[in-house]
Formats: sequence, C-alpha cells, structure tokens
Amino acid sequence: MKPPPHAVLDALPRPVCAYIYNLATFRDRIKQLKAALPDTAQLLYAIKANSHPALVTEAATTADGLEVASGGELDTAIAAAPDRIVFSGPAKTDAALATAVTSHIPVVVNVESTHELQRLNHLARQHHRTAHIALRVNRRAAAPTGTHQMTGTPTPFGIDIDQLPEAVNLATNLPGIHLTGLHLHAVSNNLDATSHAQFIAKSLRFATDTAQRYGLRWETVNLGGGLGVDPQARDVFDLPDFSRRLKRLSTTDTTMVFEIGRWLAATCGHYVTEVIDVKRNHGRDFAVVRGGTHHFRLPAAWGYSHPAGVHPVGAWPYPWPRPEIRDELIDVTGELCTPRDVLARAVPIKRVRVGDLLVFAGTGAYGWDISHHDFLSHPHPDFVILPPK
Repeated sequence: MKPPPHAVLDALPRPVCAYIYNLATFRDRIKQLKAALPDTAQLLYAIKANSHPALVTEAATTADGLEVASGGELDTAIAAAPDRIVFSGPAKTDAALATAVTSHIPVVVNVESTHELQRLNHLARQHHRTAHIALRVNRRAAAPTGTHQMTGTPTPFGIDIDQLPEAVNLATNLPGIHLTGLHLHAVSNNLDATSHAQFIAKSLRFATDTAQRYGLRWETVNLGGGLGVDPQARDVFDLPDFSRRLKRLSTTDTTMVFEIGRWLAATCGHYVTEVIDVKRNHGRDFAVVRGGTHHFRLPAAWGYSHPAGVHPVGAWPYPWPRPEIRDELIDVTGELCTPRDVLARAVPIKRVRVGDLLVFAGTGAYGWDISHHDFLSHPHPDFVILPPK
C-alpha cells in the first residue's frame, strides 16, 4: 500500500486529522476481483465497508452493483445509480422496504424472516409492485473461520433451516413476491481462500438440492462476502487460488452473486493524524494524536495494533525545544478521555516529534463508518479523495 504523496500530506490543514481515499486503488481492486470471479458471477460492492459517496459512485460504475444494509445506505446507493442493488440486514423498516419496492433501480431484498416477507408483500401490493426477493437461510453447516460468524450458529440473521419449507411456500404463493433465489452469507473477514472456496461449493450444492426439493429454479445464489484483509499484513487472502477453485464451480443457469466490501476498500484508504504530544508515564512512551478510536475504532474493537508510519514535518512554531521520542516502542493514543482510546501499542519507532504525522495504511474499510464519531464532540476528520489519473 503506497502512502499518499508527500504533497498531499503536507497540504492538509493543521492540526492534521484526515482520511485519504485513493479511487485508482479502489477501482483496480474491483477490476482485479471481477477478473478472478467466473464470467457469469456478479460482483456487488457492500457499502457498509465504506459509504463515502465517492467510493459508492465509483463502485456503481466499475462493479456490477451495490449491496446495502439499511434504509440510509439504500438512499445512498440509489443516488449513485448502479445497475442493481441488493438490500440486506435485519430489522428493515417499512419505509426502507417501501423505498426498495418503488425504486426505479432494480432491488432484490434479502428477506430475513417470514414476518418480513409478509410485510414486504403487503407494501408491494399497496404500491402495485412486485418485490424481488432472496431468502436468507441460516444453515447448520459450519462457516469458514472469520472474525464474525453469521450462520451455523444462533444469530439474528436469516431464516432457520427448519423454517425454510414455510418460507418457500409463503414466498411462492404471496401475490406481491417474486422469489429469485437464496442468500447464504456466512462469515466476515476470512483469510483462508481454500476454505472459502469449499464453503461456496457446499453452498451451491445446498442451493441445487433445495431447488430440486421444491421444484424451483434459482435465478441467483447470493454467496455473500467475507473475503478477508489482515490489517497487520501478516497474512493475505490467496486470490489466484480462490479464483482457480471458483471457476471450476461456474454455473450456466444460476448467477453467483458476491457482496464484497472489506477486500475492495481496505487498501484504498489512509488515516493520517498529527502528533499533539509525546510523553512517558510509568515506563511507557506515548504519542498522543489529534484523532483516535472515535474516527478509527477497529483496533480497539478487535484488540490489535494497527501499523503506522511517521511522516516528518519540518515546521515548528513554538520558541522552545521540540519534544520527541527516539528509538523506543511507543503507544499511539487519541484525544478521548478514556484509556481505551488506543490505535497501536509498542510500535517500534526511530523518531517521532510533536507535529509529525502518523500515517495508518489499509484503513479504507470499516474505519470511519463503524466509529463513534461524536463522542466528546471533537471535530470530524477531513476527507481527501485522490481521483484516478
């Protein structure tokens, strides 16, 4: 992950706190993944990873469509005018479902329960529309290893496999519903390409068996997302191996749908923040920054240290010696009044001074979007978009 150009970093307003997104990197990742998937597959960008309008607009034209998980995301997606939208997530409101039903852009709703299915049918009938849906199924099959398990375990996601006969019967008999297929998303942030391909193979067999059991033909089988990115860069998802295995499974009569967010967006982003103070307490060295977990929550939420590099800044505006730390392990902490506002611990550093910038790479996914922005009412970061050349 190449750092942002020095000219971009040096032009940021002080005190520096910014996300920098590189649209060329984002576009390249979409093209790379599309080339790795079977020709008949559809690649949707899951905008929960990063819903910045610049990224959503780019994905709307470069990917095959967008996946959303809330009414707000649905509004953002419709504004970007993609070819298609898939609407996922529990606790969908009537207002959001009505937007999906009446949208001028084709929307497939991943239905979470028979109650949601009946509500959607009711709304579709009210608006004289037909709602296109997939049934999200929570199977008993074990999911690949990842940071979050969505299926194969008790979760609020999907229709229990024991309730699938009722759901299929309802979906095929409600007048306002068109059943297009199944939604089988199972895991988040899996780094094992082999196990992920095996999961997809088993999911396709399950979908085929289910279609035969009920005398149906699926237009689509939505396999969700879950392709992982290691924020500490110790491991990597083997995309070439995944591609080879996947293309052996290519189907001609059913479209495989993938909803990918993290893998596409992570490497396009950098979080940049200015060192406001350095200090030593009880034998540990700290760099205290303008920013923190209210902007970039993932390290604290997952309990890891996010790698950071130092961008030296020459200017020093004060008439006293510039505080610095040399050749030490430092903890990078933020501006919040909590000891849990930590972005990294024991980072080896040659030199960091007050006024220097710390640059956190790989922060384009699940950075700003999952953070508690307004705690203590600190100013939000700047957002800088680097357009493709």
